[in-house]
Amino acid sequence: MAAGTNHMTNMTPATPTPTPKAKPRLRPQVMKLTEAAAQRVLELTKRADSEIVGLRVGVKNGGCAGQSYTVEYAHEVRPTDEIVEDRGVKILVDPKAVLFLLGTEMDYRADKMQAQFIFNNPNQISACGCGESVQLRPAEV
Repeated sequence: MAAGTNHMTNMTPATPTPTPKAKPRLRPQVMKLTEAAAQRVLELTKRADSEIVGLRVGVKNGGCAGQSYTVEYAHEVRPTDEIVEDRGVKILVDPKAVLFLLGTEMDYRADKMQAQFIFNNPNQISACGCGESVQLRPAEV
């Protein structure tokens, strides 16, 4: 064989081995609603003064324990919203609140003194005595 020549004999071209496609990772639903919460969301959306697409839920800094939940009418779906559809209603979760709300159950309770949404949140570390604010830690994912 002369130097500098590449002489191959009896070699078949390599066939590419198919690479298995990665299965998309299922994302857990951020929140779920009780039947009472879903009924209240339906009532609120029906009697709103303007067209709304659902309720927006978030977390803001403030209160004696450090953070509080926010619930407001959502007039549009923002591109960054996490959409939760449960029991026939739509909840839009502020993207900054997602890690604080993972695994949360949203409930609604009414008695003679007050009516409010209740958040049963596994990420809650503590709450203030008046019940208006909480301390949350981000969920471990």
